[in-house]
Amino acid sequence: MPHITRRDFFNGMALTVAAGLTPAAQLAAAGRYPPALTGLRGHHDGSFETAHALRDGNLAAFDTLAVQERYDLVVVGGGISGLAAAYFYRKRHPQARILVLDNHDDFGGHAKRNEFTVGRRLLLSYGGSESLQSPKALFSDTARGLLKDLGVDIARFETAFERKLYPSLGLSRGVFFARETFGQDKLVTGDPSLMVADDLGPGLLNARPLADFVADFPLSAEGEAQMLALYDKARDPLAGKSPEEKTAILEKTSYTDYLTKICGCGVEVAHCFYGRTLDFTGLPAEQVPASFAHEMGLPGFAGLGLPEEHNPEREEPYIYHFPDGNASIARLLVRALVPGVARGETMDDIVLARFDYGRLDRPDQRVRIRLESTAVQVRNGAGAVDVTYLRGGKPHRVQGKHVVLACFNMLIPYIAPDLPAEQARALQENIKAPLVYTKVAIRNWRAFKALGVHEITAPRSFHCRIKLDYPVSLGGYRHPRDPAEPMCLHMVHVPHDSNPELDARSQFRIGRMKLLDMTFSDFETQVRGELDRMLGPGGFSSARDIVAITVNRWSHGYSYAANPLFDEPGYEATIAQARRPVGRIAIANSDSAWEAYAHAAIDQAERAVREVLGA
Repeated sequence: MPHITRRDFFNGMALTVAAGLTPAAQLAAAGRYPPALTGLRGHHDGSFETAHALRDGNLAAFDTLAVQERYDLVVVGGGISGLAAAYFYRKRHPQARILVLDNHDDFGGHAKRNEFTVGRRLLLSYGGSESLQSPKALFSDTARGLLKDLGVDIARFETAFERKLYPSLGLSRGVFFARETFGQDKLVTGDPSLMVADDLGPGLLNARPLADFVADFPLSAEGEAQMLALYDKARDPLAGKSPEEKTAILEKTSYTDYLTKICGCGVEVAHCFYGRTLDFTGLPAEQVPASFAHEMGLPGFAGLGLPEEHNPEREEPYIYHFPDGNASIARLLVRALVPGVARGETMDDIVLARFDYGRLDRPDQRVRIRLESTAVQVRNGAGAVDVTYLRGGKPHRVQGKHVVLACFNMLIPYIAPDLPAEQARALQENIKAPLVYTKVAIRNWRAFKALGVHEITAPRSFHCRIKLDYPVSLGGYRHPRDPAEPMCLHMVHVPHDSNPELDARSQFRIGRMKLLDMTFSDFETQVRGELDRMLGPGGFSSARDIVAITVNRWSHGYSYAANPLFDEPGYEATIAQARRPVGRIAIANSDSAWEAYAHAAIDQAERAVREVLGA
């Protein structure tokens, strides 16, 4: 099969049906069904150029534009937070007229749905926000209440998520060592370590004894000894320090420095953990505090004697997941807001529900969702707020009695120029981490079975994590159970610069520039090359086995989160300052909590609605 190139894509839709594929994107050509589009998705071409022009001062003034429509509420941003804001507002005012504006060609924000059809087999996956994090411990009454309203029963995931599927096939986690750093390409399986929010548990890892696992690493004898010492509970690299002193050191020492300067490891050991933090924080180990690595369950802390801290992310299994991730939460919200947009009424039937995108924005509806519409100016007026947006290059102005800005917080100072200067500065502190979730539809996953692995971490590779998709069957959708069946692979890339002198925000800015310079062809080359190197010994061939690729490019991905290496105490005041309401304008999004979680997005939406309604 020839490489998939940019010539094979028109507006993100695969036009080739080579090698027997009947892609869902073909069905979208006439009806335009965004979840089935392939190629570069996420922040796709056409979704960000207007915002960049606004940032750079390259847009004309819109002061004389007439108001064309009037609403009770205008929401800027159609992600989970924006949709939840519309829901909460309508719950308080059932007859309200609401307009949701979003710059993408699909709703959901980071909660994106990816669909593939391989032969007659439908594969569903997530392009961004993937799961409900620790709902029993972390969800507020507000978030739980919304899920209940939408018909989501979190207990349902305990049977929908088949935790024993991959272990029952003898599969384990593994680590891939790339020749560019370690001198040879080598996949080592049987990883015995637990991960943050582990979805398996210690009895389902198919783990090898630690010494046997580490013995297969391409390390020197000295490096192997250093690696094993990190797991030694009798070794305290901070002996003589009080627990308080130890905690303070971990907060202000990067994990890389902790390994090399405190634990005495060489650079080859540090390389083994360099990229292990990327998927979770958007940063390599040299810019992640050792305290974060400790929370993640990475080694080096067993002998410190620190008291165990309550960490819900490690105590609840990571199983609260629809087949398309949190896209189903967005779809449930849209179905509740827009009558007739999709059939059904349960969390099960939302999975296979077909949405009629032509019904999202009709004049006879009380709630309208207008896609491919980028807000460029939001200003308080006399008893209302004027909102100007660009769609198809043309400016339009609407007016709302209230406005909720549920978009990226760092963008708000550009679209709301009347903000107090101090608040504008606080909003711009939220520099988001770039992130790429690439989904690869493959004909079968026999190579994974042959190699005995279902997930691979690759600490110095382009993709830091590669895994078989979550084994979730729900609402008539059946996850592949036989290695001979088609499968969707999840691959994570976090663009960054290997430079320990950078702070987190500088790292994110550099990573974003690198990401936007990459073409689909660049990603395809990396996908094919690394899968061939990792899985080739198991019989995988990218030329034969890859059917389709969707690159979910999030140049603005995870919300910024406080990092003790770079943020001093008191940052909470910055968060509070950034999200203050201004006149009839309130600010939502998970950014306004500095937490990249769906429940944070919901909580911030509810707060914003209370603020604009004065209650």
